[in-house]
Amino acid sequence: MRPADRVMQSYGRCCASDTFFDDFYEQFLSSSPEIAEKFTKTDMSAQKHLLRAGILNLVLCARGMPDTKLRALGASHSRTGFDIRPELYGLWVGALLRTVRRHDPKVTAEDLDAWQEVVNQGIAVIKSYY
Repeated sequence: MRPADRVMQSYGRCCASDTFFDDFYEQFLSSSPEIAEKFTKTDMSAQKHLLRAGILNLVLCARGMPDTKLRALGASHSRTGFDIRPELYGLWVGALLRTVRRHDPKVTAEDLDAWQEVVNQGIAVIKSYY
């Protein structure tokens, strides 16, 4: 099975959990004071919907969809946008993988490797705009 297909299946299982996105943000915001500061005025309900779509876009791009939405994210998160420094994405990926481990009851080591590969591929596009 292709990594993107593994991730799509795992992501479906994660999304079946009512607390997946809440737990992700708990993990992510507690990973760095700088990250927590970036979200102080954020509507977290809306942010969770953006995250749901963003992760899906990472997977769809890995499956061959054009990276238009990832490029737009890169522009909005660049120095002139939200100013998300490239090194902060590692904390995002770490929080995501910890949350996937917690919420995908069938997750395997191969699935986690696939997540890492798929997410890093998309994050590279986003970071290239910094």
